[in-house]
Amino acid sequence: MQQAGFKIEVKNMDDLSLTKKRYGVPAQLEACHTAVLGKYIIEGHVPLQAIEKLQSEEPNVRGIAVAGMPMGSLGMGYDPEARYDVMSFAVSKTNKPVVFYEAGK
Repeated sequence: MQQAGFKIEVKNMDDLSLTKKRYGVPAQLEACHTAVLGKYIIEGHVPLQAIEKLQSEEPNVRGIAVAGMPMGSLGMGYDPEARYDVMSFAVSKTNKPVVFYEAGK
């Protein structure tokens, strides 16, 4: 993310569960990394293209996430052709996550 021009602040924590809960990350989308980007939450190995889409479109969502650690995602042997979904989730827990970006297409 730094190479892409983002200014980042890293906070290593032993337990991210309270942070994920505080920011409303749905349990089924939890991953190993949680980031705050302005008003949005970025969860997991989200590709740069999805973050750029989030910033340019500014949708009414709480955040975007890639559950687990899909092979080919950033940090997992990056492969621009790897296929996996980036999901968006709302502030309201009654709304189900929906596909926001399809990596590898």
